Amino acid sequence: MNWSISFEPLVSWPLFGLLFVPLLLLALVGLWFRQRGSALRFVALLALAAALLNPVFLAEEREALKSVVALIVDRSQSQDIGDRAKQTDEALAGMQERLARFKQFDVRVVEAGKSEAADDRTETRLFSALEGAFRDVPPSRIGGAVMITDGEVHDAPAGAPEFSAPLHALITGNEHEKDRRIRFENAPRFGLVGKPLDMTYRVISTEGDGAPVDVRVSVNGEQVSVEHATVGQPMKLSVTIPNAGRNIVQLGIDREPGELTDANNRAIALVDGIRENLRVLLVSGEPHAGERTWRNLLKSDASVDLVHFTILRPPEKQDGTPINELSLIAFPTRELFVEKIKDFDLIIFDRYQHRDVLPILYYDYISEYVEKGGALLIAAGPEYAGENSIARTPLNAALPAMPTGEVVDKAFYPRLTDLGQRHPVTRGLDGSASEPPHWSRWFRTIGVKNPEGEVVMKGADDRPLLLLDRKGEGRVGMLLSDQGWLWARGFEGGGPHVQLYRRIAHWLMKEPELEEERLTADGRGMMLEIRRQTMSDDPGPAQVITPSGKAVTVKLEKAEPGIFTGSLQTGEIGLYQIGNGDLTALAHVGPINAPEFSDVISTEDRLKAPAEATGGSVRRLAPSSALGNLAGGVTLPSIVPVRSSAAASGDDWIGLRTTDDSTLKAVSRVPLFGGFLGLGLLLLAIGSMWYREGR
Repeated sequence: MNWSISFEPLVSWPLFGLLFVPLLLLALVGLWFRQRGSALRFVALLALAAALLNPVFLAEEREALKSVVALIVDRSQSQDIGDRAKQTDEALAGMQERLARFKQFDVRVVEAGKSEAADDRTETRLFSALEGAFRDVPPSRIGGAVMITDGEVHDAPAGAPEFSAPLHALITGNEHEKDRRIRFENAPRFGLVGKPLDMTYRVISTEGDGAPVDVRVSVNGEQVSVEHATVGQPMKLSVTIPNAGRNIVQLGIDREPGELTDANNRAIALVDGIRENLRVLLVSGEPHAGERTWRNLLKSDASVDLVHFTILRPPEKQDGTPINELSLIAFPTRELFVEKIKDFDLIIFDRYQHRDVLPILYYDYISEYVEKGGALLIAAGPEYAGENSIARTPLNAALPAMPTGEVVDKAFYPRLTDLGQRHPVTRGLDGSASEPPHWSRWFRTIGVKNPEGEVVMKGADDRPLLLLDRKGEGRVGMLLSDQGWLWARGFEGGGPHVQLYRRIAHWLMKEPELEEERLTADGRGMMLEIRRQTMSDDPGPAQVITPSGKAVTVKLEKAEPGIFTGSLQTGEIGLYQIGNGDLTALAHVGPINAPEFSDVISTEDRLKAPAEATGGSVRRLAPSSALGNLAGGVTLPSIVPVRSSAAASGDDWIGLRTTDDSTLKAVSRVPLFGGFLGLGLLLLAIGSMWYREGR
């Protein structure tokens, strides 16, 4: 209960001063000159002033407010190391029990470091959590904060935090922890496929520098070498990037006896493989309407170096023109098909027929080129069904279908087969979803028999139109019509010739994205997304191995023909191994080499400056002395409520500030000059003055 006196004047203050200041001066003059009755006049004047000022006696009933204390609990992944999680739980329970004894504290428990967002898991941000806990609290009501953490806090200020209350830190873990870690010093984001890429790394140990250590180097999950490194020294590394697109380079070292954790014994670098320009040899057997369609398409691709020859003067054409008067160049057959054939990523025969331009032996070289990993595309026209067909040469060993000798001149819409709807070369072609397809007709199909490989498009009378086949280590494609140029010219609205031709060429050159059977995975936030590309109807579930070694099964659902997808909400940052059938993939969830795992040794250093700046303290939870109270294997300090100016920590205790703030619940008012009491006093004073003046 609080008591006070308040004035509630009956007239305004300016009017009160205007009336009473002159009267007061006159009364004071009378007192100065000792005039008779001046004392009574002065008392009467004071009584009248008191009546007009209306003094009121107030009795307030107030309720004291509680100080807000934040208990910040570190739940980041580094807290799962060793017995830190157990220490944290025991310390949290013990501190809550101690704080519950003090009614003047409002305790707010905030757990930080286990958000679903990947960015919140890469760093331990306890001060951001602390700011959120005090966001709606006036500064005068902040009693202090207690952090339970391993000390690896990444947003700790260099000085005092933005509140004037004690900050205390209770450190999990143990003194003299031992750990060794590896990290990339320099890791380029891009590299040329098939070319060495220079990188640097470093092995760091709490045991000091100079010791030798073996480092395992893996690319896309396959170990490629074992390097010998010196602890503490920057080491050079050269790796060859095997694939276009995403590549994962991983470094690993063995766990030492007594080492705190092996979670940071691995380092990851993501390298995007870029192909050098692909070399394509295009041989057109004769000038025709579709010749420039292939040429324009390949020339427009910046990643393709095109060598194009058109046979304008076959050997049998003898018209008597002297050689020195011809503007044509001789076809460099030996240079292209013997000396430099291995330099080409793709050979295209566009309406080519055997007319002794190529020696018969060279077809054997081309077949051998395909068997050893080369790519061959036959864009067939009527000549493929004739007597000079290249199917009648030794090249037939590499061809997926033999001609029947029939050329079907009949209008038709090119359509996808059932396999074609799932095959990555033809799946989802623009216009293929409607019936008839939303593209123009073609008018010629070359008949073949006993097709091998996969028929992904069909022509007139459901005859094979596009064949894709594997021969040894290489690939062969056969387009059994020379009418694709109708799409390029916009006939009847045209069609997706660029999309189709480019996919065919890139599939032949083994572009990973166009593989029929492919398993990929990627981390988006804390979500692992899996994508399975297949020609089967059901690839089955995917098996996932988490960074901690836990096995998880993920069901794959059909997203579209030939595509199955699945996702897994993860709780760990690191490298995940995904398997489905014979296929495997790697994916990294969360930022690469996050600070949360770069240094996992528990420390008091990072929180010492902000704690000392507020008068708080930093101490370890692991028992190391007889001071304090033991609770479940951890040493907890006693809690002492302190005033704002008092010390806030001692050897075995921590102080939390109490507040003087309160809320008003009720007020009792008693007017001192109100009612008959005020009237009586006023009349008594005036009557006494009148009586004295009357004498």
